[in-house]
Amino acid sequence: MSARLDKWLAEALPGYSRSRLKALITEGAVSVAGKIECDPARKLKAGQAVTVAVPPAVDATPLPQAMDLAVVFEDKHLIVIDKPAGLVVHPAPGNPDHTLVNALLAHCGDSLLGIGGVKRPGIVHRIDKDTSGLLVVAKTATAHAALAAQFKVHSIERLYDAFVWGVPKPASGVIKGAIGRSTANRKKMAIVKRGGKAAETRYATDTAFGAAAAHLTCQLATGRTHQIRVHLASLGHGLIGDQVYGARARSLAKWPAETAALLKAFPRQALHAATLGFEHPATGKRVRFESPLPPDLRVLESALASL
Repeated sequence: MSARLDKWLAEALPGYSRSRLKALITEGAVSVAGKIECDPARKLKAGQAVTVAVPPAVDATPLPQAMDLAVVFEDKHLIVIDKPAGLVVHPAPGNPDHTLVNALLAHCGDSLLGIGGVKRPGIVHRIDKDTSGLLVVAKTATAHAALAAQFKVHSIERLYDAFVWGVPKPASGVIKGAIGRSTANRKKMAIVKRGGKAAETRYATDTAFGAAAAHLTCQLATGRTHQIRVHLASLGHGLIGDQVYGARARSLAKWPAETAALLKAFPRQALHAATLGFEHPATGKRVRFESPLPPDLRVLESALASL
């Protein structure tokens, strides 16, 4: 037996399309012989047990839910939002409603429905729930296609503020490493040798707070799930507050008690999508938007500056 995993599953589970099964594999929902397998082309051996964990269904059509939105720019083609930390971009298992999509449907009305897909109307890219900052949403099918094309060729300018443990050496550089689902934990991403997608992050140190921490500017050359978080953690300089990727303080014993307490309790990864630039899909002109550090990261920065 040497069938491809996705092909074998399509034959074993005729109720699911091969594309759906391929997506489940890359999402880390399939295990082979007890280990998560994220490569659809994996060759199976006779006698290996294959397990598929199908996530619960989410309502196909999100409902409008009025919420306050920080609108940075809006015209009839697109809207740029400054998303607060804690807000999920679109409905998914575990977050069925009260997402940015629900708020956008209430803000934009029925005109947004179906643009780029029923479940994620208007959404061209995402930022994590606990990452704050800028993202652009298409309001027409034409704008969605044009923006998606720019993301595909990586011509979108995206700069992030990141506060990390320690100070990278060298102070600036490029991190490369394909990113895919972790074989140890399907809820995490990791740098992988096979089955992942090429990823590149450029970073520069803006401020070093002694040897304890640093404020970096990170530029995405690609846009993979959790890319900055995974890449910085791979350097040993994980984001402050990022519990998923094991970022922990080296030692807070010698730090001022108030600062140490703040850092230990910081409730989210210290990452902010600060700059977003792209070619306007209707005018063809280059536009660029900036978002200042939100209050919680300003407090963090001040605390680190006191070290």
